[in-house]
Amino acid sequence: MATTLSSSANPADVSQACETYSITAAEFDALHSRSRSAKATAYCPYSQFRVGASILTHDGAYIDGANVENASYPVGTCAERVAFGKAVTEGHKKFKAVAVATDISPPASPCGMCRQFIREFCELQTPIFMFDKDGAFVVMKLEQLLPLSFGPEALPPPGSLPARG
Repeated sequence: MATTLSSSANPADVSQACETYSITAAEFDALHSRSRSAKATAYCPYSQFRVGASILTHDGAYIDGANVENASYPVGTCAERVAFGKAVTEGHKKFKAVAVATDISPPASPCGMCRQFIREFCELQTPIFMFDKDGAFVVMKLEQLLPLSFGPEALPPPGSLPARG
């Protein structure tokens, strides 16, 4: 799958991304700046790999998160899951776009666990903006990042399975 590296400093790149993914230039700028700023709140004494995330809800709210590590490495939580946990517990359930920012180049995508976590709450057509340390970005739909996925709609409703005897 080919990806295009775009620049947040190039108005044509930003305009094309906004048009393609149905967000405004102001929303793009907010997602970029907020995800970049969220990195400053990361707790990552072990990896030193800061990640910031920002989620745009359908009602125009932004929810930010940063990675939080733990001495027991698997217990750490990625920025995307922190942001979605905050959003959901604050009552947000409809999301328009997700942004992730790191201190490396080229941009990094959400890890596999985060992709599945995002899938729980977002439509497959939701754009995921991935920003690098210099403002370059790649944007892909969730469906492209997590092909052949399953979500809550694939599971039987609670109480619908026959009792085992």
